[in-house]
Amino acid sequence: MFSKSKINEPAPKSADMAKPAAPETPSAVPPKPTTDFKASTAPKAKPPASILSSDLHISGNLKTTGDIQVEGTVEGDIRAHLLTVGESATIKGEVIADDVVVNGRIVGRVRGLKVRLTSTARVEGDIIHKTIAIESGAHFEGSVQRQDDPLTKKKAAAPAQAAAPKADA
Repeated sequence: MFSKSKINEPAPKSADMAKPAAPETPSAVPPKPTTDFKASTAPKAKPPASILSSDLHISGNLKTTGDIQVEGTVEGDIRAHLLTVGESATIKGEVIADDVVVNGRIVGRVRGLKVRLTSTARVEGDIIHKTIAIESGAHFEGSVQRQDDPLTKKKAAAPAQAAAPKADA
């Protein structure tokens, strides 16, 4: 219950104070070798996703190598690593991302390695993908095309009529 106060204890002798304190456990943590290159090549921590809140309206294109979570409205193209479209979100433009998760509305083309339309998704436009998942209840109007590399835009071949020489009459 009660502890003895240190006020009344005798002070340490002057001989004890002159001695340096010995380390408690010198061998507990060995020093790192100077030839350890793993620490300098270790990848940096991944930053959190950029969140565009539900009251935000953006007119313009967005481009990042990171992740974006859209809860508001974007009128423009979006390019990202991972794009998550929230239930209240609307995107009017082309979407290009490695992973696309659609909970809200997209009006425009979707390009992604992995595309997932949840039951609350509303997509009006073509989807170009490597893998796709569409949950029951999702609304989709457009075409679906599988490509091994859907992130790169391929130019369409010229129409046959434009390649034919014109005859002069």
